[in-house]
Amino acid sequence: MSGTLEIEGVFTAYDKADVLQGVSLKVDPGRITCLLGSNGSGKTTLVRSILGLTLARVGRIVFDGSDITRLPTHKIIAAGIACIPEGRKVFPKLTVEENLRVGAYQERSDKVSAARLDEIMQIFPRLSERRTQLAGTMSGGEQAMVSIGRGLMCAPKLLLIDEPSLGLSPRLVKENFNIIRSINERGITVLLVEQNVHQTLAISHYGFVLSKGRVAASGTPTELAARQDVRDAYFG
Repeated sequence: MSGTLEIEGVFTAYDKADVLQGVSLKVDPGRITCLLGSNGSGKTTLVRSILGLTLARVGRIVFDGSDITRLPTHKIIAAGIACIPEGRKVFPKLTVEENLRVGAYQERSDKVSAARLDEIMQIFPRLSERRTQLAGTMSGGEQAMVSIGRGLMCAPKLLLIDEPSLGLSPRLVKENFNIIRSINERGITVLLVEQNVHQTLAISHYGFVLSKGRVAASGTPTELAARQDVRDAYFG
């Protein structure tokens, strides 16, 4: 399993205005790479470009050696990239199990899907206890588990996680980040898009800071935390 993602000189525009302006970064296999940035920095646009939802105007996006810049989204997912969207976005009127099974919609083998479902239930015992409960009736923390579990159901090489701390209490944020770390320890590469700097740097191996559509800084968590411009912007 690899999961190497290389973004090379990407410009992405809405209408005629470039939101991303020459973004280049690399996500190394088997690691947690974080992308930090405030609202309006271009993080969501970069996520959309990776997933083929908003096409890059210039530049290349390469996954495990293959150019995916202009592939349709379903082929990007089939190549091994899964996304946990901002705000979790579970299907509220489906049960926990039904939500999870949606994540394996491209898997044709019922046996493989069942095995993955069992594995998710082992990772999240709380979901096993509530597999018939409607996802819309669950707490924010439980919905976060459903969303992450659904992403894992397609057996991704790279898990793209967008703002996992959004709307959660500090206790649940910590629990969520521990889950992300344990998923990475299973060999899944993670690109973690976040504003919560302290928790993110605590579990990441490497990071990039996006500002006004450009990469403003990069380095190990220690290097980023030591930079005065990063400290001023994110540590107060």
